[in-house]
Amino acid sequence: MNSRKIALSIIGGLLIIGSFFGAKYIINSKTTPKPRPEKVVKTVVVETVKNGNVPIIVPANGNLVAKRRVELFSEVQGVFKSGNKLFKPGQEYKAGEILIRIDAAEYYANVQSSKSNLYNLITSIMPDLRLDYPEVFSKWQTFLANFDINKSIPPLPEMSSDKEKYFISGRGILTNYYTIKNLEQRLAKYTIAAPFNGVLTEALVTEGTLVRSGQKLGEFINTNDYELEVAISKTYSDLLNVGEVVELKSIDRNKTYQGKVTRINGRVDLASQTITAFIEVKDPDLREGMYLEAHLKAKEEPNAIEINRSLLLETEQIFVVRDSVLDLIPVKPVYFSDNSVVLKDVPDGITILSKPVIGAYAGMLVKVFNDQATNTQE
Repeated sequence: MNSRKIALSIIGGLLIIGSFFGAKYIINSKTTPKPRPEKVVKTVVVETVKNGNVPIIVPANGNLVAKRRVELFSEVQGVFKSGNKLFKPGQEYKAGEILIRIDAAEYYANVQSSKSNLYNLITSIMPDLRLDYPEVFSKWQTFLANFDINKSIPPLPEMSSDKEKYFISGRGILTNYYTIKNLEQRLAKYTIAAPFNGVLTEALVTEGTLVRSGQKLGEFINTNDYELEVAISKTYSDLLNVGEVVELKSIDRNKTYQGKVTRINGRVDLASQTITAFIEVKDPDLREGMYLEAHLKAKEEPNAIEINRSLLLETEQIFVVRDSVLDLIPVKPVYFSDNSVVLKDVPDGITILSKPVIGAYAGMLVKVFNDQATNTQE
């Protein structure tokens, strides 16, 4: 009985081992052909080269500044008096309107006193003039007749002889006259008038403030004309001309304005190696301090094309399509902007890529986009 169990166990083990090797043989004997990878032909977008004049546009930016602006300073001391309009930022004034009036009552009385003294001095010499210099008496009498103490003193009569000049000067009349003229000039500084139509943009004093000599009072600008100061590379210093029309664009409002180059600085900034150009622009929507971007037309490059910068390789080559195969040709880049490059030495009529192709290489098989292929055949 035991020998029978042993025999059955041996037979079972042999069957298991035989099944294992039989299955392995069947698996190894099955041959499945490997799939061949399909050849992928990429579709490309192309364009036909046509050389022409390509404008070189130099981008620049800056903030608007009023072309006509006045910083208001006081040259005299006194109390700031209230006027017809409040001295506040945003207040508009017409040319000739009083911006600032400083109390000049004390100084005015001093000027009037000096005028009175001069009048009395000239009156005192009139009898001597009648007796000793009758030929000049009438013109001095006319001077006294036109003398108004409440107005600016009239010009002195022209002295025709040295004797008359010595006599008048010896009485101290010339000294007193020019002293009064100086006082009148200073009296005029107690009032500041608007030099042009504009707006007060800064007010540092208010009515009743004690104003001191040399103190800044505010700023006044003309809101009709603005200037944009931009820095451009010295490379284009000889290409920009005064009077050229410039397109200006507002970044935040997406609005375009027309400006004109009015001045170009003749000095190169040592630190940045740039030159400052000033662009004048007029528009009722503009405000001082606005940020604008300028597009300066430096020159036109003849016999050139403009393409996207991503199409130019580091080896200064671009891809062309010849019989559905990519090839490389050398080119000459002459100007780079943020997104594009201007090229020369590209033959007319040749087909180039207009959009970059990932993994492109010379000899790569490509297919032209259907719509473009149809248009090309037509």
